[in-house]
Amino acid sequence: MPSFAIGETDFLLDAVPFRVLSGALHYFRVHPDQWGDRIRKARLMGLNTIETYVPWNEHAPVRGEFRADGQLDLARFLDLVHAEGMHAIVRPGPYICAEWHDGGLPGWLVADPAITLRSSDPAYLEAIAEYLEKVYAIVGPRQVQHGGPVVLVQIENEYGAYGADHEYLRRLTSMTRALGIDVPLTTVDQPTDEMLANGGLPELHRTASFGSRATERLADLRRHQPTGPLMCSEFWCGWFDSWGEIHHTTSAEESARELDELLATGASVNVYMFHGGTNFGFTNGANDKGTYRPIVTSYDYDAPLAEDGTPTEKYWRFREVIAKYAPVPEEVPEERVDAPVLEVRFDRSVPLWSVPVIAAQTFDHLPDATELGSTRGFTCYSTAVERGGLLAFTEVRDRAQVFLDGVPVGTLDRELHEKMAPLPRTAVGRIDVLVENLGGVNYGPRLGEPKGLMGPVTLDGVEIAEWVAGRVRLDDLEPIREALSRAGDGTATDDPRRVEAGPAVCGPAFARGSFVLEEPADLHLDLRGWGKGVLWVNGFDVGRYWSRGPQRTSYVPRPVTRAGENEVLVFETIGAATATAQLVARPELGPTEA
Repeated sequence: MPSFAIGETDFLLDAVPFRVLSGALHYFRVHPDQWGDRIRKARLMGLNTIETYVPWNEHAPVRGEFRADGQLDLARFLDLVHAEGMHAIVRPGPYICAEWHDGGLPGWLVADPAITLRSSDPAYLEAIAEYLEKVYAIVGPRQVQHGGPVVLVQIENEYGAYGADHEYLRRLTSMTRALGIDVPLTTVDQPTDEMLANGGLPELHRTASFGSRATERLADLRRHQPTGPLMCSEFWCGWFDSWGEIHHTTSAEESARELDELLATGASVNVYMFHGGTNFGFTNGANDKGTYRPIVTSYDYDAPLAEDGTPTEKYWRFREVIAKYAPVPEEVPEERVDAPVLEVRFDRSVPLWSVPVIAAQTFDHLPDATELGSTRGFTCYSTAVERGGLLAFTEVRDRAQVFLDGVPVGTLDRELHEKMAPLPRTAVGRIDVLVENLGGVNYGPRLGEPKGLMGPVTLDGVEIAEWVAGRVRLDDLEPIREALSRAGDGTATDDPRRVEAGPAVCGPAFARGSFVLEEPADLHLDLRGWGKGVLWVNGFDVGRYWSRGPQRTSYVPRPVTRAGENEVLVFETIGAATATAQLVARPELGPTEA
């Protein structure tokens, strides 16, 4: 039976020196019917290992439950890695960062004020034990000594950048061992003395994360990892994008040179990312280092394998470098094929206010989104006013649109620190505030913060205490489809706040369109001319779009499309100047310079 261990200077597979040539591929960011294709292309680039995080919040959205089906079928993913003749590295966190909503921590966990996150707090460790028991029931039998692909498991994630609770790391380590994980355990930190010291233990194998100056960074790592193999377990070959910024790219030639320098030292590597995938639905994270910056839907990362599975120039350059140090298959993947070019026509729309999707409750105080049972997506707050004045919010998390009897009166953006909306002095009626959670902070001290409206809210200095509020339920599309069907014959609603849509769509509203394909295909849907919202194709939540960019197209995976008519649903929150959208040949992820 194969075994995997750490030798004095090398990883050892069956007592033979083994260099880990790994690529990051997150199963939860890729449609499961495309896992096999992406894994095979990793092998064809010359990699021998696939690395993945495990997102606790996706697997356990409710405490006591553990989902492991469909896009969360970790067992199937690891079995596909094994079937391709490759090894696997599993990084279950419990915190993963990964530009993922709340860094992978579940909403029910971060909402508990009695729990101290990422610490040896007994309540936190108790919750982790429940999670890891389920994860390791999948990973344990798939370790290499049992004939499976898993050769390394990581403890926590860049903990040295967050804290220095070594007892916490020891408890995670003992928990992992007690649950049957026998392969070597690693940590990862940026190669600074403070982070490497705070984030590791003598009994754990330290690795580093960086994207340049490999010789220098590995020397820093060696001071803290005096024996055993050196490994860059996050070789940053690209970067993520945030709304309102440029599309980040790195030179393929320069990245290949940095990889060559790294491999020339004899070190092992995990390319982050080999294939980034997509933040489908409301899964994207955000950063806040003084200014809140939400991550876009695409997680292309300028990786060797593009978001749609196409090998890029970086793929071929990396393949050439790897061939200098290890065997590379003669087989090569196919080049990109242009996607179908078509027009999507939207034939019906209906205002948000006309659709029974707001789970409203009455409150004598201002609830945050957690109290409304909402950890992602949208919440809606309503109250009555008898006069106008200055409507002031303590804080908006993260974007609020204010309406008076259905008419827009202002938008408040957290990123711009906006907190006030003036109402006409003659205002009498109903105020609705639609709040979008743009993504939970995934890094730093604001990890897991509550969302929605932070109270109090005042009108000319007088607090508004009475609210009707609830989450906007977007997990069941049938009420939306029914409302859109009724809209066609003019019977959708008698709501006086309804704004009829002519050739364009007035937000916030749901709209329906369609297109016809000869056969299923990967698609790039361009909603230019639309404002901001959420997109579904055949019921699959493709994710957010925003005219702010940089991302211009949304990737639609081939497995969610079909021959014949395909349905497109949109929740447009601002408004569209057109009733059409375009399917284009290639992705447009935005300008690379400001």
